[in-house]
Formats: sequence, structure tokens, C-alpha cells
Amino acid sequence: MLEVSDVCRSYGKTNVLKGITFSAGPGECVGIVGGNGCGKTTLLSILAGAMRADAGSIVINGREAAGHPKVFAEETAYVPQENPLMEELSVWDNLLLWYRGGKKSMEKDLQDGPAAMLGIPGMLKKRAGTLSGGMKKRLSIACALSGHAPVLILDEPGAALDLECKEEIQKYLLAYMAQGGTVLLTSHELAELALCTQMHVLKGGKLEKIKTGLSARELVLQFE
Repeated sequence: MLEVSDVCRSYGKTNVLKGITFSAGPGECVGIVGGNGCGKTTLLSILAGAMRADAGSIVINGREAAGHPKVFAEETAYVPQENPLMEELSVWDNLLLWYRGGKKSMEKDLQDGPAAMLGIPGMLKKRAGTLSGGMKKRLSIACALSGHAPVLILDEPGAALDLECKEEIQKYLLAYMAQGGTVLLTSHELAELALCTQMHVLKGGKLEKIKTGLSARELVLQFE
């Protein structure tokens, strides 16, 4: 269970987030949409523990995460929009670098865990820099989920990917949710937003719940 209450964040005199509040349970997917520069990435960074909020509470499975980096590390997996991989290293070495568990745990995941489901075993010897954008995204998700976190946070997961990779990642997200995981994502892709069980628009620093299943035009109108 993810419970976010009154999260605020300012940059100088600019209030980017003004009391963000929402909750999500196991098996849910929360979509956050909004215009460019509205604060979506800032919000996701805070919910993943990569950035501090000025105020507010973030409770994950009964544990207060705000101000407690260890809780964020254990309870969330974060895949930013920008590629975090070391491109000069092999896929195997990136796994060793980013993996949160031991080598045996990593090998098990390559057999029947998130890494296996994302198709990572077939590319272990390749240099990360030679991978397609979709393969890099799969590897980033596998690395992020190495701690088997119950909350997966993704910033524009389908950006610049081909249709096949988008479908594969969406298929994995459905499997993750079916196993009780909670997904939180920002996206401009209708197919990704179709996975969402609840939708919110971020504008003026406030989060407003909207209907799921809206068309592209209907979504754009929500930004105004």
C-alpha cells in the first residue's frame, strides 16, 4: 500500500508541488499526466527517494519513507526517463554494478525472476551501449527490480521505443501487477495509460483525479 499525503516541493520561490495526496494498493497502476514542466518528474523522484520533499508523508506498506532512505531502497524501484546504465560495460557487468542482492540471487532472477521475464539472459555478453533503446529500458527495469520492491516507479517508460518493445514492457507491467505489485508511471502513450486503474493530472502544483480511458484530446483538455 502506498499512501502519499501533503507532499510539497519548491524551487526557490516557485511552488512546484502543493500538497500532493493520493493512495494506491497492490495490483494497481497509477498514471500521472500533465503538460511539460508541470512537475511530474520531480514528483516521481520524490516518491522514489531520489529527491527530498520539503514537507509531507510517504508511507509504503506501513513504513514512513520520507526522511528514511533505507525504506525507499527496500520498498521502491525507480526507472528514470534518462538511461542510468554504464554503456561501456557489458549487460552482465551492469547487473553486477546495479544489482541489490548477491550474485546467487541475481543468477536466480536470470532463471525465473524479473530479469528472465524481461529477456535479459539473451543479451548478457553484449555491451550496454550497443543495445537498442528498448533493450536498455528492459535492463534498467531489471536492475531497478533486483530488490523485488513492491512499488515500481517509471518515468515515461515507452519514450522513443519501437512498438514491439513497448508491448513487451507493457506485458511485463501487467504480470508485475498481477503478482501484487503497484505501478506508478508518467506517460504520453495511450497504450501505457490504458494499464492504469487510476489517473491523475498534475497542474498548478496540485494533483487532480480524472477518469481512466480518456482519449488523447480529452486528456489534453485536462491539462488546461
